[in-house]
Amino acid sequence: MRSFIIRLMLTMFALLLVAPGVAEADAISLGSRLELFVDTYIIEAMEGCSLKLHPPIPAETVLKFDAPWEGEYSAYVTVIKDGELYRLYYRGMPEVGGDGSASENTCYAVSADGIHFVKPDLGLFEVHGTRDNNAVLHNAAPLSHNFAPFVDNRPNVAPEHRYKALGGIASSGLVAFVSPDGIHWSKLREEPVITQGKLDSQNVAFWSESEGRYVCYLRTFTADKIRTVSRCESDDFITWTDIVPMDFGDTKPEHLYTNQTVPYFRAPHMYVGVAARFMPGRRVVSESTMSELGGDARYSGDCSDAVLLTSRGGTRYDRTFMEAFVRPGIGANNWTSRTNYPARGIVPTGHNEMSMYVQRNYGQKSHHLQRLVMRTDGFASLNTPYAGGTATTRPVTFEGTELVLNCSMSAAGAMWVELQDAHGTPLPGFSRADCDEIVGDEIARKVTWRNSSDVSSLKGKPIRLRFEMRDLDLYSFRFQ
Repeated sequence: MRSFIIRLMLTMFALLLVAPGVAEADAISLGSRLELFVDTYIIEAMEGCSLKLHPPIPAETVLKFDAPWEGEYSAYVTVIKDGELYRLYYRGMPEVGGDGSASENTCYAVSADGIHFVKPDLGLFEVHGTRDNNAVLHNAAPLSHNFAPFVDNRPNVAPEHRYKALGGIASSGLVAFVSPDGIHWSKLREEPVITQGKLDSQNVAFWSESEGRYVCYLRTFTADKIRTVSRCESDDFITWTDIVPMDFGDTKPEHLYTNQTVPYFRAPHMYVGVAARFMPGRRVVSESTMSELGGDARYSGDCSDAVLLTSRGGTRYDRTFMEAFVRPGIGANNWTSRTNYPARGIVPTGHNEMSMYVQRNYGQKSHHLQRLVMRTDGFASLNTPYAGGTATTRPVTFEGTELVLNCSMSAAGAMWVELQDAHGTPLPGFSRADCDEIVGDEIARKVTWRNSSDVSSLKGKPIRLRFEMRDLDLYSFRFQ
C-alpha cells in the first residue's frame, strides 16, 4: 500500500510539472502511430549517435521472366500484399520496341508467402498462339508499357473498383483502370485522367490515408533534362490537380528512373520509395562482354542502383541518405543498363521481416526478379556505437498506455528512456534512474520504469523522449 501511495503521488506531481506554458499545439501529435528513424523530423538533438542506413539482404530468385511473352525486357514490377495473397504484376516484353510497343503485355503471378510465386494460366487472352498464359492485359498498347495497380483502401470504395491502376505514356496520357478481383481489368473511362508529365516509366498512385485523397508520383524531367519525380492529387481518381515537382532539399540532383513511392504498411503516414538511380553513360560493361552474357549490346552503356526516399506527404522528399540502398552487387550481369530496378511494394513476409524485390540482369536471357529481406521497420536506425550516446526528441503528445521500441543491440549493449517535460526536465517516476535497463533484440519491446509500463498519466501532455544508448540500433517507437 505504501509503495502504491508513493507511486500515485509521483504521478500527480508529474502532471503538475508537464510542460508549463507549452501548448499542445506546439508539440508534434503522434497519437498511437509508429515513428521510423529514417529522417530527423522527430529528433531535436543527438550526441554520440547518428542515423544509419540498413541495406536489405539479397535472398532468392522469386520469378524468372522466361515465358515467350515475357523475356529480357520485362519491367515495371508491382508487388501487393492483399490479405493472404501476394499479387505480382509486370510488363512482359520479349523483344526490343519503342515505348508502347505492340509486343507489351501485362502479366500476373501470385504467391501465398511472398517467396514462391506461380504464374497461373488465366486463359483471358491468346498470346503467342496460346491461351495458357498469365496475361491480364493484352493488345492494349501503349497502356501495358507501365501498368501499375494498387489496392484501393479508400473507405466505402465500390467493390467493383477495389483494385485500380494507371497505365500509359506521354502520347496517350495515363488511363485509369478498375477491377473487382485484380485480374479482370476495364477502363474507368476512355479518356486519360492525367496528361501532364513525361510518364515514360512506372507512375505510381495510391489512396493516402493520412492526406485523405489519391496521390500519384510520376516521371518528369527537370529543366536540365534530369529524370525526376512530380506529384498530383485527386479526390475521385478521375480529376487530378496539375503536377508539382518534388522537392529534394539541397541534395545533388540525380537521375531517378522510377520512384516506387508507397505508404509504409506499419506507418501509412510515412511514404517510402526505393528509387532506381540511373547513371547514364557510366559504362562498366563493354559491348563485347554484354554479348558474352547473352544480352543486347545496346543495353551495356549505363549502370544503376537504388536509393531510399522518404516523405511525410506533400511535395517534399527527404534524402537523408545519398548512399545506395541497393547496390548492383558482384558480377558483370548487374552492371548493365536498366538493371537493379526495384519493384513497387514493400511487404511483410514474416513477423520479424519484410521484403522488397529487384529486377536483375535486364536485357539478358537470365533476367529475373530477386527478393531482398529487411528487418521489420529496418530501413534505417538511430545508431549508437559502443562508446554510447543520447538522442532527444522534439516535444510530442501521444495516445496510449505503453511505449514500445523496435531495437537491436549487442550483448554489451543497453538503453534507457527518460520522459521529460517539454522544457527538458525529467518527469518524476520516468527519469533515467527510474527506467529499467533495456537489453535484447525485439520488434516490440515495452519500456518500464520501476517495473511499470503505464504512461497513461502523460497522455495528451507535451513531453520529450530522451534515449540513452550503447552499441545499439533503434529502428522505431510508438505509444500504444
